[in-house]
Amino acid sequence: MHTSQVRRPIPRRTPRRWFASALCGVLVVGVALSTAATSAAPGAQALPVSGTGVHSFSTAIIHSQVPTESGMIQRSSDIVTLQGDLEGHLLYHPTSTFDYEAGTLVNTGTQVFSGTVLGSDPVILHDDRFRFEVDLETGAMTGAVYLGRSNDTPAAATWFDCDLAIVGTGVTDDGDATFAYEGSCRRNGA
Repeated sequence: MHTSQVRRPIPRRTPRRWFASALCGVLVVGVALSTAATSAAPGAQALPVSGTGVHSFSTAIIHSQVPTESGMIQRSSDIVTLQGDLEGHLLYHPTSTFDYEAGTLVNTGTQVFSGTVLGSDPVILHDDRFRFEVDLETGAMTGAVYLGRSNDTPAAATWFDCDLAIVGTGVTDDGDATFAYEGSCRRNGA
C-alpha cells in the first residue's frame, strides 16, 4: 500500500504535548486566513467576520514521516471546515518539522481556501508563504501568512483578503480541533 493511502498518527510523547500539537494546528489553520491589509484595493472597506471551524486531524493523510536526529519531518494533507461568515473548506498541506529536543514545531507549505466570504460567489484563495513556529510544551505559536488571490483567478473576478484571529475551543470525540474566528475581510476585484 502506498504511504499516501495510510493514515499514521503523529508521535505523541504525553497527552499535554498532543493537546499542544492539536491546539497549534487550530492556530495554524486560523491564522492561515490572515493577510496583509496592504494587498487590498485602495478604498476597500474592511468588513467584520466571525464564525467557527473544525480542523479534521482524524481524516488527515500522512504522506511521509522522515526521522531526523532530533525529531521528524512530516508531510500531510488536512481538511479544515469553516462556518459562519466564511463558509467552505481549507485544504492544508503542511510540511511539519518536529524537533523534540528543542520542543519546537515549524510548519511551512501550501494551503487553499475554497468557499464564500460574507455570502459572496465562490472564491479560491491561496497561500504558499506561511511559516509557523510552535513551542510544543506551552502551545505558544507565532507565524506569518499571506492568503490572497489565486494565480488562477480571472482578471475580472472578485477575491478577498482576510485578517482573522483564532481561539481554540476544544477537541471533538474523534480528536478533531474546534475553534472560533473573528476579524475582517476586504473585497477586491470586480
